[in-house]
Amino acid sequence: MGGKDELQLIKMARVEPGKKVDLKNHPSSWKDPDKFSIDGMRLSKENSDELLTISQKRLAKMQEVLWADDRFSILIILQGMDTSGKDGIIEHVMAGVNPQGCEVTSFKTPTAEEVSHDFLWRCVKVLPEKGRIGIFNRSYYEEVVVVRVHPNFLGNQMLPVKEFDYKFWDTRYESINALESHLERSGTRVIKFFLYVSKEEQRNRLLARMDEAEKRWKFNPGDVQERDLWPKYMDAYRRALEATSTDRSPWYVLPADQKWLSRVLAALIITSEIEKLGLRYPELSEEDQKAMAEARAKLTKND
Repeated sequence: MGGKDELQLIKMARVEPGKKVDLKNHPSSWKDPDKFSIDGMRLSKENSDELLTISQKRLAKMQEVLWADDRFSILIILQGMDTSGKDGIIEHVMAGVNPQGCEVTSFKTPTAEEVSHDFLWRCVKVLPEKGRIGIFNRSYYEEVVVVRVHPNFLGNQMLPVKEFDYKFWDTRYESINALESHLERSGTRVIKFFLYVSKEEQRNRLLARMDEAEKRWKFNPGDVQERDLWPKYMDAYRRALEATSTDRSPWYVLPADQKWLSRVLAALIITSEIEKLGLRYPELSEEDQKAMAEARAKLTKND
C-alpha cells in the first residue's frame, strides 16, 4: 500500500477541498486504467477479482485490529443515482469483513417520526460504535440532493424558515460539515463516495432490469421519471461535493460506469484511510500480564 500508482489513483478520485467542482474532471468511465498497478498487478478488469480478494483479506485484518484497538470507528457513506452500484460496493468490497462488527443502514423515504426531528437525526442515531464499521447506503446527503431537486419535500419538515434559498442550503452544508468534523475529532473516520454513473449507462441498466427476470424486482417506475431531472441532480451533487469535501472528510468520485473499477478503487481508498489511523493491538498492563502468567501455569499444570 502507498505505492506511487496507488497514491495517484486516490488523488484522481479525490475531490479537492476548497476548489470548484466540475464533474467533467471526474468522468464516469476512466480511460486506460491499465496503465496503473495496484499491489504489483495491472489495474484491469481481468485482474479485478484478484485485486478485490487481496483487499478483502487486508480489510478483514484491519477490522480485527479496529475492534481490538477500540479507539476508532469507520463510517462509509455511499451516494449516487439509482443503478450506480451502491449495493455492489457493499457486496464485493466488504465481503471479507466479520458481520458482527459491520452494519449496513439503507435510508429510504423518511418516516413521520424522522421528519419530526432535524434532518441529521435519523442518521446520527445509527452511527457506528467504537471498533465497528458502519455503512450508509444513502445518508443525510439526500437532504441536500434529492430534497434540493424536490423542495416540496421540505413542506413535511415543519421548518422555522419561510424561504428555501441558497442561504438555506448553505446552512445545511454547514451543519453537515460540523457533524463530520465532530465525528472525526471523536474518532470516527468518515469515508464518502459518490458513485458517478452516466445517464446513458443508467438507461442501459434500467433496461436490463426490465429485460432480465432476476432483476425485475429492482425496477421502480419512479427511477425513469427522475431521469427527466438529471441536470438538476447533477447540479445538486456538484454543489454538495464542492461544499462538503473537507480536509478531514473528502469526497471520492468513483467511475460507476465501470463497476469493476469503482469497486477496486473503493477498496483501495477504504484500506488506505483505515491504515492512516495507526491502529494497534492494546498492550497488556503488568497486572494483566501477571494474570495471564498465572492462567498459563494453571492450564499447563497436569490436572
